[in-house]
Amino acid sequence: MINQITITNFRNHVSSRIKTDGCKNIIITGLNGAGKTAILEAVSLLSGERGLRGVETQTLARFDGDGGFSVFATTDDESDICVFLNQNELNRHAKIDNENVALSELAKKLRIVWLTPREDRIFVESASERRTFFDHLVSSFDPSHIGRISRLNKLLSERGGALKSNADDKWLDAIDNQIASTSIAIGAGRIRYASELNYFFSSGAVSVDGMIERLILDETLINAEKIYFEYLQNNRNLVGDKMVIDGAHKSDFGVFNNILKLPANITSTGQQKKILIDLILAHAKLIHIKTGKKPLILLDEAAAHLDDDAREKLFSELNTSNAQVWATGLDKNVFKNIPDALFVTCQDGKISNIVVGKEIQNA
Repeated sequence: MINQITITNFRNHVSSRIKTDGCKNIIITGLNGAGKTAILEAVSLLSGERGLRGVETQTLARFDGDGGFSVFATTDDESDICVFLNQNELNRHAKIDNENVALSELAKKLRIVWLTPREDRIFVESASERRTFFDHLVSSFDPSHIGRISRLNKLLSERGGALKSNADDKWLDAIDNQIASTSIAIGAGRIRYASELNYFFSSGAVSVDGMIERLILDETLINAEKIYFEYLQNNRNLVGDKMVIDGAHKSDFGVFNNILKLPANITSTGQQKKILIDLILAHAKLIHIKTGKKPLILLDEAAAHLDDDAREKLFSELNTSNAQVWATGLDKNVFKNIPDALFVTCQDGKISNIVVGKEIQNA
């Protein structure tokens, strides 16, 4: 969990600090454009990934600043974690306890997942959107997963370049061998995550389907890798200057609503939001059981599309979850029944913290 976070020159925040004082529910309210989501986005960067909006790093810096920013947090185990961008640089950097580390190392310290209005339609959006969302969840479960995804994307680009330049078979064999091994590792990670998540996901069930996942389920891992390598060897062609192959980069995820006995994508918007939140809560339980750590759940506009009963159920489950929850909303009164909550009022990139009705700090 985060005990304190300081955000500097980030989005519309010049310098904002939140002390959680051990609270497990941090509720951020304010008008549109006040900087609520920016706080969640800053927290999300501590995962080592590109954050909940997935935008270019340079766009995160305050528009009238020097082009850099920093997000500095202290965790409940007294570790200091920092993500920052220096002036005139393109890439983020990370530090743990003042030591430079790779961004991927941050996932070992904080397991962070998020839901934004963008994910409210994840079940009816493209397979690419779902794959990105679920691969993020897998990465929170297995920090090495995101590195495999990044590696696969680079290898596929390298393969496309090699095909265009008419590279020899030995070069292509070397690339295809790496693609095959990386793809099988990705598929295996997805299957393992889905099976373990479903143990805690009583209201729904997650499935993953694709060429790679079917190979893994039908064959040993060694045979699956061999079969996929042979497939790559036999499909070294370009269509309209574009490489067309199947694989882990084409897989799709699905969710079945066990209560309604329907696939999530054909249920109502409210039902989709409910099952999505149930999925995230199940994920939090899984992470806590597997790692002993309390993950962070970031909920942007948490109460959107939920009726009163669903909202009450959500808040009750959040209170019993083994996670620290950071949630935003327009109306503070919507969250008034959440216990152990720190209320943060945000206005034009400035904040004040109020807990149990008493102002404790301004920044």
